[in-house]
Amino acid sequence: MSFGLMPAATPPTFDPSECASRSHEVQRLAWRMKACVDQADSVLASLRKLQLDEWQSPAGRAFRTTVAVHASALMRTREGLDGAAAAVLRHSQNVSVSGERGK
Repeated sequence: MSFGLMPAATPPTFDPSECASRSHEVQRLAWRMKACVDQADSVLASLRKLQLDEWQSPAGRAFRTTVAVHASALMRTREGLDGAAAAVLRHSQNVSVSGERGK
């Protein structure tokens, strides 16, 4: 097997408007992720209301257990999404800063 030399990659040209646009796009993604976090909070609030404490049968206990398991999984997912949204927002700021440094 022979390997040829790869031509040197040309360095990317700096375009401040393109960098600002990318930063804005990344910020919008973070905001959409935050909106999903808010929706998860709303669903969690609805699940808390859905206790049916007066339903004491085995089916009622099974239902409450199932709701609690799903609420717990949703809470973990919500926390992960919230952390990811914060990381994406930090990244958008880094994109903006790196664009300013290239001027």
